[in-house]
Order: sequence, then C-alpha cells, then structure tokens
Amino acid sequence: MHPPARIPRKRNVTGPAGSPTFEVSERPAGREFIDPRHGGGPNYPAIQQSEEFSRLRRRLRLFVFPMSALFFCWYMTFALLSAYAHGFMSHKVAGEINTGTILGLTQFASTIVIVLAYRRFARKKLDPEVDRIHELAGVDKE
Repeated sequence: MHPPARIPRKRNVTGPAGSPTFEVSERPAGREFIDPRHGGGPNYPAIQQSEEFSRLRRRLRLFVFPMSALFFCWYMTFALLSAYAHGFMSHKVAGEINTGTILGLTQFASTIVIVLAYRRFARKKLDPEVDRIHELAGVDKE
C-alpha cells in the first residue's frame, strides 16, 4: 500500500529556451505526474523533480560508481602488472599457463560477475522504483 499523498507545494520551473514554464510539485502526489495539457501523458518535469525519481537515481549511483571504481582499480592493477612486473606475470603456474594468463582470464570473469550482480540489483532495487514511477505517471508497463 502506498503512503497517503501530501498536498504538494508548487514552484515554477523554466524549461529550455522558447518552452513554457511548468508548475512542478516538490512532492508530487500521483496526479501531478500526469500532464493534462498533453493528452494525459507523463509530466516529465514533475517526474524529474519527484522524490521517487531522486531516490531511483541515488540508488543507481550507489551501485554504479563504487562498482565502476572497483573494476577500474582491478583493471589498472592488471595493466600495471603486465607492463612492469614481467617476472611475476610470466611465472609458470601449470604447463604453459602463467600468472598473466590467469589474471587476464579473471578480467572476463569479473566482468560477468559485475553484470550478474547489476542484473540482480536492478531486479530487486531499481525495477520496483521504476514500476512505481510508471504507475504514478499513468504509463502502461510493456
């Protein structure tokens, strides 16, 4: 069940040059996500200014930025070892397989792990938020 909608406070938001000024709620309450001036379609400025959309963007950033930084550090470690630690990277582990080959293959494995982790994160944390915004905007889920 959704929390009861509060009476929204209005403020003016100026659109791009030549476009009209929109009246946007700081805390839209359902109907403000639907724009009656455009045939009942989504009111994008209201959606963008909403608490729900801000929460969605914040959740996405809390996953994407740390994961990107972690992968970048891992990739740079591999690249620097490849460039400057020839003895370590050429160390034979089994037959013709050396440390460099194993670390190179783990680059692919870590990419797959990140994709699967993001997929799970999106399904559990982001998709419900997107569905809620679609519901408030009156957009049919396809």
